[in-house]
Amino acid sequence: MRSWCLAIFLSISVLSIATARAAGPQPEIQREPFPAQTPGQVHTIRIIPETCAYLQGSFAADAAMPYRYGAASTGKRCQPRARLVDPVKAKPSAESGWILNDLIRIPNAACPAQQAVIRVWRKPANNVPPPADAQGRPRIYLEDAKRQAAAGKIAPLAQYAAVLTMEGDCR
Repeated sequence: MRSWCLAIFLSISVLSIATARAAGPQPEIQREPFPAQTPGQVHTIRIIPETCAYLQGSFAADAAMPYRYGAASTGKRCQPRARLVDPVKAKPSAESGWILNDLIRIPNAACPAQQAVIRVWRKPANNVPPPADAQGRPRIYLEDAKRQAAAGKIAPLAQYAAVLTMEGDCR
């Protein structure tokens, strides 16, 4: 009896592990799919305040490239705390230390079977806050920061990458 129960437990465990791997990592942000978007109209996909940028895109009539997207700056005065990097160069994946931050699905209004899927990946930087000063506050002083920058001791910034895939086909 015990061996039979153990066999069922192991087969269920293996099945659940295989299902979890097939599904891939779960995004940090859970959201419903966007409303269907009309081809030719540019729409905002996602604002990433840490990078001082927002992603925008639009469906096109071009079968070779049915969806186009890119990043735009949120403003000149914004000070980025992270970088938006090229996903082709960065090659984000869970195995390389990236975290799936957001999964965005955008259906095509002209073709309900087709949708753009944008995966926003985040690679955190393990920055340590500066030590507390005499008043008990962690502060960055301009002269100290200049000396650190001249010595090449600048802390790395977190990174974001947005990867586009298309699902479905319009014919």
